[in-house]
Amino acid sequence: MSNTQQLQDFVQQVRRDIVRMVHAVQSGHPGGSLGCAEFLTVLYQDVMDYSTNFKMDGKNEDLFFLSNGHISPVYYSVLARSGFFPVKELATFRKIGTRLQGHPTTHEGLPGIRIASGSLGQGMSVAIGAAQAKKLNGDNKLIYSLHGDGELEEGQIWEAVMYAAGKNVDNFIATIDYNHQQIDGSTDDVMPLGDLRAKFEAFGWIVLEVKKGNDVESIKNGLAEAKSLTGNGKPVCVLLYTEMGNGIDFMMHTHAWHGKPPSDAQLEDALSQNPETLGDY
Repeated sequence: MSNTQQLQDFVQQVRRDIVRMVHAVQSGHPGGSLGCAEFLTVLYQDVMDYSTNFKMDGKNEDLFFLSNGHISPVYYSVLARSGFFPVKELATFRKIGTRLQGHPTTHEGLPGIRIASGSLGQGMSVAIGAAQAKKLNGDNKLIYSLHGDGELEEGQIWEAVMYAAGKNVDNFIATIDYNHQQIDGSTDDVMPLGDLRAKFEAFGWIVLEVKKGNDVESIKNGLAEAKSLTGNGKPVCVLLYTEMGNGIDFMMHTHAWHGKPPSDAQLEDALSQNPETLGDY
């Protein structure tokens, strides 16, 4: 699927899924999920080469690892609507004994999930290991990962960044959700990140910036460029400038909706801003 309108319709339905899932159990993380709806839609609907006949080893297919696992609502929605499991299962989000827990887990065997994530800082290390495994196996497919900008406060991230460049892990594209927000406020207030491009480049990475991180065409172009730069001896970082809560006006421009569910009235408002396009679950 590469038609821009089709991608935008997909994004709109994903937004509906996110707010409905979080509202139903009055628990979850809508802000970052909404901010990454366009990215994950483009990744799964236009960029990655994968099979929905899910196998944990992922041989001969591109793999994605979600490091900031708290944005599971967007991940589950995109996986379900990409054919990994039934869309109706989204109604079981965060309910006891189901496969769709608040942070992705592997013990229930949910198709599309290869690691338990949400303990921030670990996903990049796992992704790098998977990338190296592909090289050892003669598998020329790529590894993709997503990380929150607040997550970069974790020291393990920078150990992994150093390792990936030092070991020439050049079949790996790491994207940073650069929304400048985290649970307690703006990243500038909590822990200033400085010049991220300069930092990654100093560690030996190739860095691209997608300034319109909630625009599907900009994401398509950015990921296409990132893909073209793999195989050159260096890992690739994409700085994706997004808006937390994107697509729902009262959730944007604030960190307040990082982990806050909408009320009944707020849900109706959010849904009115995103009319149904592919059918609710």
